[in-house]
Amino acid sequence: MYKRLGLRQTLCTLMPVLLLLSLCACARKPEPAPNPYENMIEVANGRGGTMWVHQIEGLVAADFNREDFSRDGEFIVHSDPSKVRRGIDVSYYQKDIDWDAVAGAGVDFAFIRVGYRGYTEGMLYEDVKARENIEGALAAGIEVGVYFFSQALTPLEAIAEADMTLKIIEGYDITLPVVFDWERIGGGNVARTDDLDSETLTNCALAFCRYVQARGYEPAVYFYRSLGYYEYQLSRLKDFCFWVGAPGEYPDFHYEHRIWQYSFTARIPGIDADVDLNLMFVD
Repeated sequence: MYKRLGLRQTLCTLMPVLLLLSLCACARKPEPAPNPYENMIEVANGRGGTMWVHQIEGLVAADFNREDFSRDGEFIVHSDPSKVRRGIDVSYYQKDIDWDAVAGAGVDFAFIRVGYRGYTEGMLYEDVKARENIEGALAAGIEVGVYFFSQALTPLEAIAEADMTLKIIEGYDITLPVVFDWERIGGGNVARTDDLDSETLTNCALAFCRYVQARGYEPAVYFYRSLGYYEYQLSRLKDFCFWVGAPGEYPDFHYEHRIWQYSFTARIPGIDADVDLNLMFVD
């Protein structure tokens, strides 16, 4: 009896201690590590890998099926030809173009550069081949849109670019979008736009697009992957057509876009130089 009571007393004494130790152990249990990718999405980086970017509210994800796209020589085709149109974009870099031969290669549309702003001094210039290319494409039965290579620093500069664009295309049957194309210069070159911030860039695109829209044309914004994911405030531009430069075998930009530029270095009949190829997606 004495030994039993001693054991019982010992257990009664130890129980609170054991309970306290258990509580302390629970209290010291480490918290789960925070998820570094919360509110982010994994997207293609254009170099065969992926990267994580913040999800943009208000934009709808693209619903392309990778298996629908395949290559036919220089061109990428869709399993349902009625859902896409084949196009190019050109400037004076493509020199003299045989537009009938281009049309014969199955090209349905062309985006033609009409002008640009110098990236150092900021002057405006008309593309010396703009009118010739517009007239040649239209005469060959190719539908035409145009773009301006912007280096705008302010919305007022963007409006000046839009105004110049519309004056050049006045009188032509331009049925595809008029495009704001702003790009980082890079390549070791020093540009007046090097320090332009995201909000100002987006304000410039908005000013250009609204000016074009108010005058009866459809506006659009061109950008490549990094500009779209990291620099433009795309949620503010969602009412306009997106044209995405994303070279590859299928359209991998995460959000809905109407035009996909998939090659910068193609060779096609009628053009004795590298040319950009595009697909336009048809509702």
